[in-house]
Amino acid sequence: MSDNVATVDATVSPSIISYSDKFNVAVPFIDRHLNEGRGDKVAIRVHGGGAVTYKTLAEHVNKAGNALINLGLVRGDRVLMIVKDSAEFYYIFWGAIKAGIIPVPLNTLLRAKDYAYMIENSEAAGILFSPEYSSEVDLALEKSEYKPKITLLTDGSSECLAKQMLTASSNLEAAVTTADEDCFWLYSSGTTGGPKGVIHAHKDMVVTSQHYAVGILGISDKDICFSAAKLFFAYGLGNAMTFPLWVGAEAILLPGPPTPDSCHEVIEKYKPTIFYGVPTLYAAQLKSIESKGTNDPNLSSIRVCTSAGEALPPDLLKRWVDKTGIPLLDGIGTTEILHIFLSNRIGNVKPGASGLAVPGYEGKVVDSNCKEVPPGETGDLMIKGDSLLKLYWRNPEKTADSLKDGWMYTGDTYYQDEEGFFFCCGRSDDMLKVGGIWCSPVEIENKLVEHPKVLEAAIVGRKDDEQLIKPEAFIVLNEPHDAGDDLKAELLEHCKSGLARYKYPRWFNFVDDLPKTATGKIQRFQLRSD
Repeated sequence: MSDNVATVDATVSPSIISYSDKFNVAVPFIDRHLNEGRGDKVAIRVHGGGAVTYKTLAEHVNKAGNALINLGLVRGDRVLMIVKDSAEFYYIFWGAIKAGIIPVPLNTLLRAKDYAYMIENSEAAGILFSPEYSSEVDLALEKSEYKPKITLLTDGSSECLAKQMLTASSNLEAAVTTADEDCFWLYSSGTTGGPKGVIHAHKDMVVTSQHYAVGILGISDKDICFSAAKLFFAYGLGNAMTFPLWVGAEAILLPGPPTPDSCHEVIEKYKPTIFYGVPTLYAAQLKSIESKGTNDPNLSSIRVCTSAGEALPPDLLKRWVDKTGIPLLDGIGTTEILHIFLSNRIGNVKPGASGLAVPGYEGKVVDSNCKEVPPGETGDLMIKGDSLLKLYWRNPEKTADSLKDGWMYTGDTYYQDEEGFFFCCGRSDDMLKVGGIWCSPVEIENKLVEHPKVLEAAIVGRKDDEQLIKPEAFIVLNEPHDAGDDLKAELLEHCKSGLARYKYPRWFNFVDDLPKTATGKIQRFQLRSD
């Protein structure tokens, strides 16, 4: 077998994937398309920007990789990416991988304290960021005791990466790596402590692209992909980049926030065939469509929609299909497993279910002794497949707790029905998933307690009118007479000023005290309404 080749045997189900001894994943995802005659085909269209062909993409990936090397980064170095959805994201991510450098995309919605933690935790040699995030990154660098040797804007300054790429060579030999070697990281939120660095291998993007994108969605080079989920998510990384690149399809990028209006505008303009969203957005899109009456957006180009990030309420699924006629496939994936491993199928959807195991993956529900439970009984969901993380960075205890004989504990409580469909019953801990993004109740509580009028606070999840989870706050005040609508508005602005926008509480309740254990730990479950 030639170097840097992933061979797929599609005559079996699931497809068997084998790799050459020397395997750098940038070659099949980027370089291969030139050899297969796609050089002039559009790979990326940026809404409000231009189009990038596969030939231009390959050239700029090489330039970015060479620029990183010229800046002093070496094989195995980590480079943090706080980069908006753009062609530059592609250039940096794949250029780093091709050069043997490890890209680490970070959530662009986070704040300086989060970035400071990740800078210190990763000990990254470099940090690259879009100009929009300069203030948070600058503050993070001030807070961090560890200082990356390279700090650079992607564009917009005299010393930006774009300028470095101008003089860099457009030829780059792929670093000699293997399919199982460290390739890229993502950071996953956890129930305790700071975010965890999730290490993925070169093969993992091949696995998700082949088993889910090809195996479930039937993606081909004729498809046009549009993902509302951003590239820094594991979900968005597959939807908007690895899936279309694997088959030679086209990706549409929306640099700004995915509102119903902006998504509908993109869909009508670029006519994607696959739309990837989250339940919160589908609910907002339906509300927007229903409010416009006869001026419905034209969604006729879309052949299938996917949903992940949080459970899709059955009523929302029904309303979407009734209104649009477009199949909507709910599924579940994690940062640790990289993309969706349980999914409904086109023509085989069970409302309320996360679906069946994706070909190439196995799922089981187990009790506290790791023994599989009968159908209908709840337990811990465990998953097995070839895209599982290698380990958590510098966290051997968490790695050992999560990975057992090739299986991974997902941290979710599930049951499986007689037909093999998996149903989510919620997290096994107190983490909240809001708009498809995990957030810690402790972080929101800490922000509330910063307010001078707040003594204690507790955050739990509550379903809104669309049956989607949002944060609800229970607050003990220093002076109970301060309670009122004016203070609720003040606390809302306080949270919005210091937290990522999806984390602020949607409801505020003033209470005399909070339920606690004998040792003083807040019992959040007693505050939940269901």
